[in-house]
Amino acid sequence: MRTVDQTSGHVHRSPTEAPRHGRAAQAGFPTIPLPRESAQATARTARPARAATAVPAQASTGVAELLRGPVRPARVLLSFPAAVYLHVPGERGGDVVGVLTSDAARLPLACVLFRPSNGRPLVALPSGAPAEVGGGRIVVGDLAVSAAAWWNPRPKLPSLRPALLPEGVRQLRNALYGEGVPHSAFTLPGLPAGPGGPLAALRGAVRRADLDAALRTATRLIGLGPGLTPAGDDVMAGTIAGLVLLGHPSADRFAAGVYALAAGRTTELSRALLRHAACGRVSGEFAAVLHALVGERPLMPAVAALLATGSTSGRAMALGLSTAIDLVERTTRVR
Repeated sequence: MRTVDQTSGHVHRSPTEAPRHGRAAQAGFPTIPLPRESAQATARTARPARAATAVPAQASTGVAELLRGPVRPARVLLSFPAAVYLHVPGERGGDVVGVLTSDAARLPLACVLFRPSNGRPLVALPSGAPAEVGGGRIVVGDLAVSAAAWWNPRPKLPSLRPALLPEGVRQLRNALYGEGVPHSAFTLPGLPAGPGGPLAALRGAVRRADLDAALRTATRLIGLGPGLTPAGDDVMAGTIAGLVLLGHPSADRFAAGVYALAAGRTTELSRALLRHAACGRVSGEFAAVLHALVGERPLMPAVAALLATGSTSGRAMALGLSTAIDLVERTTRVR
């Protein structure tokens, strides 16, 4: 697919950056700079500019309804060099859509540009700044994005209840926990460790093949940990997605229970990712591990890519997948 060069020779200043030398100053007239907060307030309330030509991207089918629907107002959640996330108000808390560069983790709610990050924020706008989603594109600041191609974030596995390679599962666990290291030694930054912690409770529920007890651990994990997607949420998202994609008969009930707990407990981005996980829609890195576990591609490069995602997200998602595999084995296939 054709790569699009989005660089230009124009200099884009932050909305909060003061002008250097305007015409009035050059003419000797006194000037009064606007307060910094006033500039931020203007950026939050001004309508986004409708760029003439939209930049093409690969869009997840998980956000097709948003992109193809009528133009709706949105607001910036956060902007980074590799991503900008927008919240679109609506029923049940609204939706979140992201615009990502090609070197970011391929999330199921994103449009992915055909270029890597250049080290600068995709848009120089503060959180709360206005944007628009719909009518075939996303417009935020001076960036407009349209879907030139689509990708499905729900991995297509060989069957509704695919058989996983036992050696692949063993290698996944060794990569996650360390070979010969007990599961009880596994920790995640920001989550309480030790026998009384939520990860220990989740492991105990798995050992007892108790799906309801595993679901109850969500009350302790959702919203737990720092960042846009707390590690506790990522563990639950990986567990939900694993149960759904591996065909556990109680996957829908488990997913609905976790998602209901997320309202008001976690970030808007994290809650949106939990909703996608409940539909089996996952990151490209998570999907690659599942494809490897059914023998469709090499495993260890896929595992390494997943574990390298974010500061804790990849490891937490891998723990969730491992948890789902154990729950499927212990509650449906072992009698």
